Amino acid sequence: MQTYDLIIKKRDGHELEPEEIEFLISGYVQGKIPEYQMAALVMAIYFQGMGKEETVALTRALVNSGETIDLSGIKGTKIDKHSTGGVGDKVSLVLIPLLASLGFKASKMSGRGLGHTGGTVDKLEGIPGFRTDLNKKEFIDQVNRVGAAMIGQTGNLAPGDKKLYGLRDVTGTVDSIPLIASSIMSKKIAGGAENIILDVKFGKGAFMQEIDKARFLAETMVEIGKGMGRKVRAILSSMEQPLGRAVGNNIEVIEAINCLKGEGPEDLREVVISLAQAAFQLEHTDENREKTREKIEAEWKKGKPWDKFQEIVQAQGGNLPPEFPLATEFNFKADRTGFVFGLDARLIGRCSVVLGAGRKTKEEEIDHEVGIYLRKKIGERVQKGDVLASIYARDQQIFQQAEPLLQKAWLIEKEKPEIGQLIGDTIY
Repeated sequence: MQTYDLIIKKRDGHELEPEEIEFLISGYVQGKIPEYQMAALVMAIYFQGMGKEETVALTRALVNSGETIDLSGIKGTKIDKHSTGGVGDKVSLVLIPLLASLGFKASKMSGRGLGHTGGTVDKLEGIPGFRTDLNKKEFIDQVNRVGAAMIGQTGNLAPGDKKLYGLRDVTGTVDSIPLIASSIMSKKIAGGAENIILDVKFGKGAFMQEIDKARFLAETMVEIGKGMGRKVRAILSSMEQPLGRAVGNNIEVIEAINCLKGEGPEDLREVVISLAQAAFQLEHTDENREKTREKIEAEWKKGKPWDKFQEIVQAQGGNLPPEFPLATEFNFKADRTGFVFGLDARLIGRCSVVLGAGRKTKEEEIDHEVGIYLRKKIGERVQKGDVLASIYARDQQIFQQAEPLLQKAWLIEKEKPEIGQLIGDTIY
C-alpha cells in the first residue's frame, strides 16, 4: 500500500477499505506517514466525505491507535454521556448523579474546555480536593461502590485522534462531520463505554449551528456506535442561548447544585430529564416516555441525585465549601426598554474567555471565580437600566474589555419573540 495512491483514491471520491484506513492511521501515529500527506488526506475527506463503513473503520482505527479501558469489572448497566459542547453546559454535573441514583453505573470521562465552550473537568476542579485523575482501578472500584465517577480522559486513549485533531485544527478541516463523529466516538469507545447517550447541540453557541447539520452529526455517531456493537441514543438540544443562567466554572457548579436540590433553571432540568429518558430507553426500548419521566421526577423529589452528588464528591477526595468564591461583581445594564429578542450564546462564551473562565489555548490556566450570571434571557421583559447580567471579573479593566461583546450579545426589541424549541429529535 502507498499513501500517495490512497490520497488520490479519496481525492477522486472513492471509498477507502478498512485495511487502508488502518494503514493510514497506524502509519501516521508511528511517524511513518508525514504530516503533509495526512493533511492532504483529511482535506480530501473534508471535500468528499466518508461513507458509513468508512466512518466506522476510521473510528475503529483511532480506537486501535492506543490503549483501551476494559470496564467489564463494573457490574450493572454501564453508561457514558457526551455533549458536543456549549455555553453554560453543566448538564453532566446534574445528569451523572441522577443516573447513579436511578441504578445506572455512570462511568463518565470528560474533557476540558477550549474556546467559547466550557469543560466538565475544569468545573469539577473548582471543588477543593476533588480528584479527576483516578487510575483505572480506582475508577472501576468507585463506579461499583458509588454508582458513578467523573474523571478526565487518560493520556493514551485514541492518540491517533489527538494527533489528527491537532492537524485538522491548523488545516481548516475541523468542520467535517465524519471526522467530528469518529473523533468523539473513538474516545468514548476506547474508554470502554457500552451504552452512550449524546447531547448534540444546535444554535448559535454550538459547533453545528444548523439543526439539520446537528441531526446529521447525531445520526452519524449513532451509526458508528451500532457498527461497533454499542447502544447509542442522541438528543438534539438548543444552544441558541446559554443553558441555564450561569456561565463560568464555580458559578456553574453553584447552579448545578441548585438544580440537584430541585431549585435550578427549567431549561437545564429539561435537558437532563431528556437525556435520562434516553438512557432508560437504551435498556427498555418499549417503555413509555411519560412513565420514564415519572420515575425520574420521583427520584428527584426524594433528593436522591443531590445525595449521590455529595457521595461522588466525597469519594473523589472533594470537600464542598459552604459557599463557592466568586470574583468582584459588576453589573451590565440594558440601554433600552423592550423584550430580549435574542441572546447570542457564542458571544457570551467568548466573553467568559475574556474574563478568564475559558481558554484560547490548551495550555492556559483558567480562573474558577470569574463568570457571568444572566439576569435576562430570551422572551423576558426589560426596562432601561435593568441589569441584564452580573459579571464576575478580577477588576474593572477586564470587565470593560468584556463590555463590547456583552453589548452585541443581547438583542432587545419592542415585540416579544416566540421561544424556539429546546429539545429537538431523539436519534436512535
